[in-house]
Amino acid sequence: MVVSTINGTSPLSHSNGTTIPLSTFSRNSFVNVEKGDPVAFRPYWEKVRDECTVEIKGDEWMSYLGDTNNLCWYMVPQMRDAILRLHNVVGNAVTKDKFLVLGTGSSQLFQALLYALSPSESSHRPINVVAAAPYYSEYKDATDILQSRLFQWTGDAALYDKDEPYIEVVTSPNNPDGTLRVPVVNSGVEGKIIYDLAYYWPQYTPITDQLDHDVMVFTFSKCTGHAGSRIGWAFVKDIEVAKKMIRFVQLNSIGVSRESQIRAAKMIGVICDGYKNLKSIESDHLFFDYSKRLMKERWEKFKGAIEKSKVFTLTKYPTSYCHFNKDLSEQYPAFAWLKCLEGIKDGESYLEKLKIRTRGGGRFGVDAKYVRVSMIGTEDEFIELCTRLSNAKRE
Repeated sequence: MVVSTINGTSPLSHSNGTTIPLSTFSRNSFVNVEKGDPVAFRPYWEKVRDECTVEIKGDEWMSYLGDTNNLCWYMVPQMRDAILRLHNVVGNAVTKDKFLVLGTGSSQLFQALLYALSPSESSHRPINVVAAAPYYSEYKDATDILQSRLFQWTGDAALYDKDEPYIEVVTSPNNPDGTLRVPVVNSGVEGKIIYDLAYYWPQYTPITDQLDHDVMVFTFSKCTGHAGSRIGWAFVKDIEVAKKMIRFVQLNSIGVSRESQIRAAKMIGVICDGYKNLKSIESDHLFFDYSKRLMKERWEKFKGAIEKSKVFTLTKYPTSYCHFNKDLSEQYPAFAWLKCLEGIKDGESYLEKLKIRTRGGGRFGVDAKYVRVSMIGTEDEFIELCTRLSNAKRE
């Protein structure tokens, strides 16, 4: 049975020293923490909005072409330079001797990679696509919707035991549970690996290594919060794979919006300029400092709410040295991965009774007692989430 007082008359205090402010939500409204819309960083961008202004005149950026001297011909030079500069500042990926492929979000790049990494001979069976559970809930749908004869979704990488070609998707930090991942398939056949590094940024996890893999995918959405710009990129070692990806993007969308590229390049430039001018800029104007502090504060409050409710357990994360921040740090994932205590079989349904909308474990290839909660929504959503969780009791 669930007992919950939705709107209290005073802020909630937790045993770990955190306090939840009063909520502005009405008693009957739903808190939607099912989606992964990264709007939590909007207050930062409001502070620097004048620095981020982009003017595009009516006669500019009309062509399909961005840079005909580049393999990725639809990518404008400003976008390429901004991406390379960003990774140089953060130090999270080796970019030398790799081809940079731009996509309309990392979702398009995922499908482009399935096409590019699949055997082209028509006599082959579809290549198997796997990811270790819990895996990102959209991988299966994004694979199946194409109904391709080249590839097919096969499920949990940890259970894959076929001596057949495969593509393994390694998301690190992982969505939904925030854990750091490595390939897990144990097969006599050598597979192809896609590293999805959407959350390998300093606000979510310590930057422990400058990663150097054959295929690495990143997204502007989770890096800065600008999901609506639909910008993603991949570093690819094999030129033939890069060419096939670019061909897919060409047939799918004839490139990537040049207006989005110019805006994204400007935003990235603002971030990088801040770290270039460290001595003259306050920490609140350093994007990764601001966003990490926000994520840390949210996680501390969220842990307090979970501890008070005694209904769920949380994933525990190690402390590691971050080469970007030059300090020891915990992880502060974009999502909380909750496990119900004994007596609750379906976490999503349980939270629905508290008018909290989440995404259940079944979508991620695991038991329904698990549930994913977004930590990157609006401040009002987050406050109300913690309030309702704090007041939920088991009887």
